[in-house]
Amino acid sequence: MINTFQPSQSAIAPLAQLITGTTCHTPEHVVGNTPVLWVPEISTGEGRGFWAKLEGANPGGIKDRPALYIVERARERGDLLPGAPIVESTSGTFGLGLALAGIVHGHPVTLVGDPGMEPLIRRLLSAYGARVDLVAEPHPAGGWQQARRDRVRRLLREQPGGYCPDQYTNPDNVAAYAGLATELAGQLGRIDVLVCSVGTGGHSAGVYRALRRFYPELRLVGVDTVGSTIFGQPARPRLMRGLGSSIYPRNVAYDAFSEVHWVAPAEAVWACRRLAGLRYATGGWSVGAVALVASWLARTQPSHTRIAAVFPDGPHRYFDTVFNDDYCAAHDLLTGPPATEPDEIAHPAEREPTRWTRCTTVPIPATALRNAPADTPDGPLGGPSDDPSGGPLGGSLGGPLGGEGVPR
Repeated sequence: MINTFQPSQSAIAPLAQLITGTTCHTPEHVVGNTPVLWVPEISTGEGRGFWAKLEGANPGGIKDRPALYIVERARERGDLLPGAPIVESTSGTFGLGLALAGIVHGHPVTLVGDPGMEPLIRRLLSAYGARVDLVAEPHPAGGWQQARRDRVRRLLREQPGGYCPDQYTNPDNVAAYAGLATELAGQLGRIDVLVCSVGTGGHSAGVYRALRRFYPELRLVGVDTVGSTIFGQPARPRLMRGLGSSIYPRNVAYDAFSEVHWVAPAEAVWACRRLAGLRYATGGWSVGAVALVASWLARTQPSHTRIAAVFPDGPHRYFDTVFNDDYCAAHDLLTGPPATEPDEIAHPAEREPTRWTRCTTVPIPATALRNAPADTPDGPLGGPSDDPSGGPLGGSLGGPLGGEGVPR
């Protein structure tokens, strides 16, 4: 016997009362207008909590927004000519966004990754028409990121007319997040604390700057991984991808942060898995780290504090890492719930965090200042450049912050 589901009459709304989603004729219009979800304090699953902006609802994650915006602006300025190739370094998420932008605007896309790029992401990128080029060895000082950027420079020399979005230094990577901020303001009405992971610095700077127009007293809390150099720690090998860096991206707005937290991989894994069972809304390393910090803030701040946390992606690309018991056991990541409180340090130079650690002093690292090109005091911080102008990869990125166009 075949059972056919028949909804009850009470479940069928009159046609005039139906609420429909967006109807999109082209794929770029699927990006944006992502939901927010209430997440109670994750260790107990009850009481105070925070609002999570679920950017994993975008086709490729949060970086669909800057990829589309950067490409659109480059085309408007004439930096990217019709049909010209796009070449960029990525650990995955920005590459997915650029593959989308290449389809939308008709550009071939080459993405430089490293062996840590998940096989799922490599195959998806290839399916989306992008060419994936993997570097084999890390740079001795700048790690995998610098090795990827060096390969991008070489590929650009081989492809005249090629364009590199250079997400680490391009100010359009910051401006692209004005749309996300406007969505948050409309969804929540009031925000006191914004919690963001930090990698290129784009979404933390962009969302914070745009939200400050609505909430001048807004506080920004940054979340990094142990082993990252961004906030003045020494570079170490890192399991966590999508946040942290072995270089100093120019887009990091150091003066905007009221505090920074470093989170270790095992702590992020616990939070990701806890979120999955608690709210059916989870993601990868960045999501777990952000949720851990946002949950602690919800528990320790005054009860009226409204906290918004940005979840950059969803869980699917992490099926074989964060959500793989064998992988996690091999890397000693199944150690149980983290401590209920972070360690505290007075200054990033005090010591090197190895577990969840908080610091309310956020200076610009001296190494970042030393690495800035002499001809551009606030110039790109990704290491030595082969560009004779000293400018960022891919030529002029000179559009004003928040320029024309509608950032998603």
